[in-house]
Amino acid sequence: MLTPEELAQLEGAETLFPSPIPVQCASSDEYMPSPQSARQKEFEARVKRMGAELAKKHGITRRRFFKTAGGMAAAFVAMNEVYAKGAQPFFSVEKNEHLDLELAQARADGLKGQFIMDMHTHFLREGTPIKAFVAQREAVGKAGWNPALVGKPQTIQDLMFPNYVKEIFLDSDTKVSCISGSYSEDEKFNFLTNDQKHDAREKVN
Repeated sequence: MLTPEELAQLEGAETLFPSPIPVQCASSDEYMPSPQSARQKEFEARVKRMGAELAKKHGITRRRFFKTAGGMAAAFVAMNEVYAKGAQPFFSVEKNEHLDLELAQARADGLKGQFIMDMHTHFLREGTPIKAFVAQREAVGKAGWNPALVGKPQTIQDLMFPNYVKEIFLDSDTKVSCISGSYSEDEKFNFLTNDQKHDAREKVN
């Protein structure tokens, strides 16, 4: 949805440092992302340093460390250090959770049953002229961000209600989702009508 001039100013999100928490805002292709802020730069420096030190301690690469529960805990610790600055932490991290991989994994396992609500979800109605999201799903697969999409041809049916139910409620831990309508000045480009959203809710329930 960005113009060629806007796209020319950007680099792919895969060029960002692979922290468990993004080190700056990235675009969904719907808006221009803001430049990296001073605090985001500080967070990136901290998480890089912390990741390198802890990866060395555990005898693994930094990239591998960041894929562990301890790596995610380390990113939360770095976020707290930058954004809380000694005040009440924004993120709950157990003492030594980022230092002890077994402790971190045990805590992650203990949180698997937590309630998850997704407040921004879409699917498309039958007969929609909107096709751009098919290419976006293909791009996600080619980039390897979602292994389930790698090498899988995408069609408009992947954006319809049956696959929405599969991916939201069967393939993830989501318990409740909010369906967004995404209205347009030209009604043919509306994702869903209010009646279609109501019907979807009734079917899911």
